[in-house]
Amino acid sequence: MGAIRTEMLLPDQAGTRRAIALWRAGALVAFPTETVYGLGADASNAAAVGHIFRAKGRPTTNPLIIHVADIATAQRYAHFSDDAQRLADAFWPGPLTLVLPVREGEGLSPLVTAGLHDVAIRIPDSTLARDLLAWFGGAIAAPSANPSGRISPTSAAHVRAGLEGRIEAILDAGPCTVGVESTIVKPEIPALLRPGGLPVAAIEAALGKPLSHGANASKPTSPGQMLSHYAPRLPLRLEVTSPDRSDLWLGFGPACDGAALNLSPSGDLHEAASNLFAHLHRLDTLAAAGTARSIAVAPIPKSGLGQAINDRLARAAAPRDQKPA
Repeated sequence: MGAIRTEMLLPDQAGTRRAIALWRAGALVAFPTETVYGLGADASNAAAVGHIFRAKGRPTTNPLIIHVADIATAQRYAHFSDDAQRLADAFWPGPLTLVLPVREGEGLSPLVTAGLHDVAIRIPDSTLARDLLAWFGGAIAAPSANPSGRISPTSAAHVRAGLEGRIEAILDAGPCTVGVESTIVKPEIPALLRPGGLPVAAIEAALGKPLSHGANASKPTSPGQMLSHYAPRLPLRLEVTSPDRSDLWLGFGPACDGAALNLSPSGDLHEAASNLFAHLHRLDTLAAAGTARSIAVAPIPKSGLGQAINDRLARAAAPRDQKPA
């Protein structure tokens, strides 16, 4: 794919109009949500959706999440069970993706679902993103705006570093607030397919029943199931309390004096989630300028948002040739 001139757009009237015009013309525009920056394309345009896979280097067997402005639009593309509707009413807009039976004949490109009978869908908790989606008037397919397998972007600078010259535009509205991708749930089972920005306990409380965890498949059955993902350039070592001299140490909590960076000096999981990908990007920059051999990560609690943080770190630390879970 030849180099493309990547426009930098401001979140003003001119920038948002330009973003929508590019989407309607079949182009790719990275845009911010509360979780991470998404790489958006018209979900009904097969050529545009194909461009997402090429720009990211993403396998076409890995389905995409579609983003919509409201529940009425979501219901155009998917069948909602009672449990699905309960979760949508409770947590949308927000960092929750529901994997639901797709409505046939509604115009989604088959590339979006990777030929499966379900579609992953969410309503972002970002006024700018929802306004863009409402003005566009349909579904935008939008995985994270980074090369496949690399660290997810929480700022326009992260997107530019990874995808400049591969996509048409980046809409820069500052850093993302949540900082990790959405939680993915399949209500019909019900199953947790990926922990994320919405704690599992809140979902189980809304449903009044537990979620089963994990999925075993020879290829992804929803987005977010690649074992090796979110990877910085250096290998990661997890649960490290005494790093080696050759490590860049990523700390958590007050007992990490000497850490190169600390996800949250006070031990706050929300702050840690918000900082996670930005700090991994920063450690990549430090690694390029130094002689470190690995990144050592301090232990992080596995409760609440810690489940999502540990999930991302485990995937970042996985061998790079791992297959989908």
